[in-house]
Amino acid sequence: QVQLVDSGGGLVQPGGSLRLSCAASGTIFSINTLGWYRQAPGKQRELVAGITSGGMPNYADSVKGRFTISRDRAKNTVYLQMNSLKPEDTAVYYCYYSAYLSPPQYWGQGTQVPVSS
Repeated sequence: QVQLVDSGGGLVQPGGSLRLSCAASGTIFSINTLGWYRQAPGKQRELVAGITSGGMPNYADSVKGRFTISRDRAKNTVYLQMNSLKPEDTAVYYCYYSAYLSPPQYWGQGTQVPVSS
C-alpha cells in the first residue's frame, strides 16, 4: 500500500504561479514513478507530468515550458511548479504513484487549481 497526500492548490490569476506537493509513504518500490494527472470539469483525467525514481521527467505537450516536475528522493516527495498558468489549466490535480513502468496504482485525494481573474 502507498499513501499519497497532495497539497498546494488554490485560486490563482492567469499568468500566475503555483507549486503543488505530494508526499508518498508506505511500501515504495525503488523503481517507481511519481507525478500528476488533472481532471477538468466534464473532461477525462489526463497526464500532466511524471518523474521516475531515476529523475527522468515527462510532460504533456500542453504544459511543456511552463510546468516543472521535481522530486526529493529522501523525502519521497514530488513537486510540480506551475508557471504562466492559463484558465485552461483549471482542474483538480491528482498525484499518482506507479511501481516500475505500470499505469498509476495509487492516487492522492486531489487538490483544486482554479485559474481565474
